[in-house]
This record gives sequence, C-alpha cells and structure tokens, in this order.
Amino acid sequence: MKFIILTALLIVLIFPSRSFAALDYGKQSLLGADFSGSDLKGATFYLTDLQDANLSECDLQNATLYGAKLKDTNLSNSNLREVTLDSAVLDGTDLSNTNLEDSFAYSTQFENVKIQGADFTNVFLPKDVVRKFCEDASGTNPFTNRETRETLDCDYI
Repeated sequence: MKFIILTALLIVLIFPSRSFAALDYGKQSLLGADFSGSDLKGATFYLTDLQDANLSECDLQNATLYGAKLKDTNLSNSNLREVTLDSAVLDGTDLSNTNLEDSFAYSTQFENVKIQGADFTNVFLPKDVVRKFCEDASGTNPFTNRETRETLDCDYI
C-alpha cells in the first residue's frame, strides 16, 4: 500500500498537471503577446499590460483582468464568462462575438470598443456605457445565440 501511495506521489511531482498550477500573469508587461486559442480559465492578469495582445478564441472563464490595460487587444470569439474586468482599460479592444455573461465590469473604461455579436447578459454596466454601446450594438453571439442589443437591454434605455 505504501508503495502505491509513494508511486502516485512521485508521478504527481514528476509530471505535474497543468490544472494544479494557477496561471498568474499579474503585474507583467505582455505587450503584443499571442495567447490566441489558449485555455486560460481562472488565470490572473491583475494590473497586466496586454496592449496589442492577441487573446482571440481563448477560454478565460473566471479569469481576473482587474486593472489590466487592454488597449488594442483582440479578445474576439473568446469566453469571458464570469471574468473580473473591474478597473480595466479597454480602448480599441475587439470584443466581437465574445461571451461576457455574468462578468464584473462596472468601473471598466470602454473607448472605441468593437462589440458586434458580444453577449453582455447579466453584466452590470453604468448607464452611460450601455447608451454608448447601444448606438453601435448589432449581431448575434455565435456561442449563446443572443443578440447583442438584447443582452444590453437597448430597447429599455
């Protein structure tokens, strides 16, 4: 029995699973980094500079992008469900066809953001941001099949 336990422990130490290690990119400069198509569930990008980065087609569910600089960052076709975007700066960011359902983004700065096909279901946004988004909101999210205008409640503003 001891041999089995010792063998299992050695396997875990020698061949660690990626699921045991949290991905922490906090407070780093990742200008122009290419994470496209990556599984980044639960990753931490706390106060990280991701300007011009490619995070398209990524699974970022439950990730933390608190205070991240996302200027001209490509997040298109990504899963940002239940992500913390509080205090992040999104300027020229591409959120096309992105699922942001249940994300926290109240004090996030949005400027020149592409939102065609994005899903904002249950994302609490300031009314001025919603009004601004509703001016350009169009498309249907390919993952949730929800219309962007509907997820922003544009008809009720």
